[in-house]
Order: sequence, then structure tokens, then C-alpha cells
Amino acid sequence: MKRRDFLIRSSATLLTLMTGMEKAMSITEAKESTMKTPITLFLCGDVMTGRGIDQLLPYPNNPRLYEPYVRNAQRYVELGEEINGAIPKPVSFDYIWGDVLTVLEKTAPDARIINLETSVTSSNDYWPDKGIHYRMHPKNVACLTAANIDCCVLANNHVLDWGYAGLTETLSTLRNAHIKTVGAGANLQEAQSPAILDVPAKGRILVFSCGTTSSGISREWAAQSRKAGVYFLTDLSRRIVDRIAMIVHQTKRPGDIVVLSIHWGGNWGYEIPQEHIDFAHMLIDSANVDMLHGHSSHHPISLEVYKEKLILYGCGDFLNDYEGIGGHEHYRGDLSLMYFASIAPATGKLIALEMVPMQIKRFKLNRASPEDASWLQRTLDEHSRKFNCRIELTSDQMLKVVY
Repeated sequence: MKRRDFLIRSSATLLTLMTGMEKAMSITEAKESTMKTPITLFLCGDVMTGRGIDQLLPYPNNPRLYEPYVRNAQRYVELGEEINGAIPKPVSFDYIWGDVLTVLEKTAPDARIINLETSVTSSNDYWPDKGIHYRMHPKNVACLTAANIDCCVLANNHVLDWGYAGLTETLSTLRNAHIKTVGAGANLQEAQSPAILDVPAKGRILVFSCGTTSSGISREWAAQSRKAGVYFLTDLSRRIVDRIAMIVHQTKRPGDIVVLSIHWGGNWGYEIPQEHIDFAHMLIDSANVDMLHGHSSHHPISLEVYKEKLILYGCGDFLNDYEGIGGHEHYRGDLSLMYFASIAPATGKLIALEMVPMQIKRFKLNRASPEDASWLQRTLDEHSRKFNCRIELTSDQMLKVVY
């Protein structure tokens, strides 16, 4: 080969190699850029669209109830109207969300995750010896799509209120509405499997859902290898953490954000059991969980940022039909919060948490008054200080966490 031809070919080879390296570097840089882009999640506590709220929507179920004191779901509507005025019926599917829709449009979260605490069914097979039964008619599922809900966690104490037929219909109705479900299924494997939410150009969110007897979930509802039900935790031990770690390991890829949504604890009060704190810490330390989404409490309770990972011990009820029902008023169960958590995909660490105060009135969500927003800020700040978290009120009546 002549020296001139050799130099030309060598130069061409070198150019090809450099081009290939540049392409590889650009792909790597693109991936790194994606990993640096925060993913913002909208989360909230219990969304209870059954019973009284179902009666307001365009396709109400048979209102008959099997509660010890109230036998007709319409009575809950009447109680609310006696307090806050008449509500024209039926309401539109988006009515219940009120000001939430404006906030969601402005914030534009990458994913919207709720604890749907009701069965979506017309089944009449109510669970015996249970005091309260929530159900929403399947045709009213449009109230969820009106808010573009991406994922409903279902491991709670109301999803089987109307039996196994009600659970089956709940799962199929949500699936047909293109809403991901997690925490309940036709068997244990299905109940334990995560909902995978793909966020274009940013990454994936893996949502796991489970619950404990402390929230009122019956042990009989536990899913098994050949039995439908919910992902039920028998205890909060290291052994359970190791099992969750194994399930997470089977699915999680680098850059995935893992959210574990858990239904636990009582309805009223601010005390966080040490067992809950230890369990949350173990999940972050040993199970690759990036965020804990706790619920069951009827009002928002403490939050913690542990090793830069977010723990919401109890988000409170987000939407319910409790207007006009007396008791526990000092906890302000009419006030709720929208949680917006920005998380770094590369590390799962919390970048920022903002909360928007809401008030349930006339069976819909309204922006809370400045006085109520300030009350929520003071209350959450007082109870989150033990976790070295401070809650501040911004000039636009939002709450933010400082840690």
C-alpha cells in the first residue's frame, strides 16, 4: 500500500472512530441529562368517591346502605346540604375536584397518584359484619379521568366492601379507563406487582401499594397465590422489609423512582408509632424505596425527610362525604393537602416538596382560606419538628418543607 493511501485510510478510520465516540458520548450525555431532570409527583390521601359523593354524580348506585345508623346514602348528601347549602344534582364529573384542576394544570406534575378508597362497582354483595361500605358506580369513573389520574393505589380497607365481585369490577373498570392500579389483584403476585408509570424523556416511577390491619384492613382480605385480595402486611418487621426489597429488586432499573404507598394507622391523632418510623427507615435503608406515601389518617400528619428521601406518614383524607357529621372537629378534617414532590431520578432524593391547602365544602375541593392555610402550616410544623423538618407558608398560600 502506498504511503498516501495508507494515510487517507487511517484518517478515515480515525474519523469513523471519533464520530462513533461522539455519538456514544451524546447518548451518554442525553441519559445523564435525563437523569438530572426532576420528576414531579402529585400525591394525596384518601379519595372517597363512594356513598354520598356517588349519589351526586350522574350515575348513582342504589343508595341502600348496611350501616348501623344510616341506611340510605342520600342522607349523607342531606347532612352536607344542611350545613353548606343545596347542591344542584347531578353534578358534572369534574365538579368534585373544584380548584384542584386549576392547580394541577398550573403545576403540570409528571404523574398523579391517589389512594382510591372505594369500590368501583354496582355489586350488591356487601361484606358482612363491616360497619361502612363505599362504592361508586362504574359509569362514574369519569370523575377520575376528569382529573387525569394516572394511578390508583388500592390496598386499603374499602376496596373489598362489596365483595370479590366488586373488586373484580373495580379492577376492570379502572383498567378500561386507562388508570393503573396497584395493591390489589386476582392473586398475590398481581397485588404485589408495581404500577409502572413511564415519564417520557425523564424516567419511570414504580408504585407499590400495601396495607396493615392497623388501618382497618381485614386479614381475610389478604391476597394469596390463588385468591384475590390486597397486598396485606402481617407485621412491620425486618422480614417483611426483606420481602419488599426482593420484589423491588425484580423490577427496579437505574434511574427508576420507587414509591411505596401504605395504608396504616388510625384515623385521628398526630402520634406516629415508633414501629412506623422504624419501618419507613428500613425501607429506605434496605429496600431501595425512594419515597413513602402513607395514608389512613383523616387529617394530614407529620412528614419526614430521612437521608434526603421523603416520608409522608399520613396524607389525610383528600375528598370525602363527611360534611355534617359531628365529632373530632378540632382536627379540621375538612382541610386537605395536595402534595407535589420533585424527585431526582438518579438518586431518588427529594429536591422540593410543596403542598397546596384545600377545603372540602359542598362535596368539592376549594382553595383553603389564608387563615386555614396558616392553621395547617402551624399544625404540620409543630408535629414535623421532631423529624427536623420545618413547614413554611409562602406568599401565595402554599406550604413548603425545609430540612
